[in-house]
Amino acid sequence: MGRNTEASCRQCRRERLKLFLKGDRCFSDKCAFERRSFPPGQHGQARSRKPSDYFIQLREKQKVKRMYGMYEGQFLNTFHTADRQKGVTGENLLRLLERRLDNVVYRAGFASSRNQARQLVRHNHVTVNGRKVNIPSFKVSVNDEVVIKEKSCSLTLINESLEAVARRGVPAWMELDAPGYKATIKSMPERDQITVPIQEQLIVELYSK
Repeated sequence: MGRNTEASCRQCRRERLKLFLKGDRCFSDKCAFERRSFPPGQHGQARSRKPSDYFIQLREKQKVKRMYGMYEGQFLNTFHTADRQKGVTGENLLRLLERRLDNVVYRAGFASSRNQARQLVRHNHVTVNGRKVNIPSFKVSVNDEVVIKEKSCSLTLINESLEAVARRGVPAWMELDAPGYKATIKSMPERDQITVPIQEQLIVELYSK
């Protein structure tokens, strides 16, 4: 299955949760989810029967996959990697998702959305420990330094995103040096530091069937 090309606001409405796929627009009065929080389509407002356990588990997986902007195969491979690691599978999964380079660029405030962060990575605007890395799924490690290239520091979208970082905040597991356009990974993200509304156990149950 390819990447979901459905309009971003429709995806939020489909999952009945604001996924922050459009950056600053999601914080404004223009956010479609704020105006129409019901699912899209002709029967979006119709009262539906009680959802099955499978439906709830599937929607949770789709929500997280859309949130991080991943292909189905990529997400499944990430789950298998998490399942092979020691510890709680669901927490391992979230930790792997948070360690993705495109997510780190977004979390640090260099981009207003993960989609924008993915483009910055792919277009060679980002380095990790002084080396060019243009793979959005690259996993960062402790003490890694994620830096915006010097020639890219003047990009308007990066500076506008940094100006708004105070509103979103920076995770405790990384340290941001905004004037230096640098983010340092201080530790691996812990479950209580991942504040997105995810019920990872539902995804584990879905893939365990």
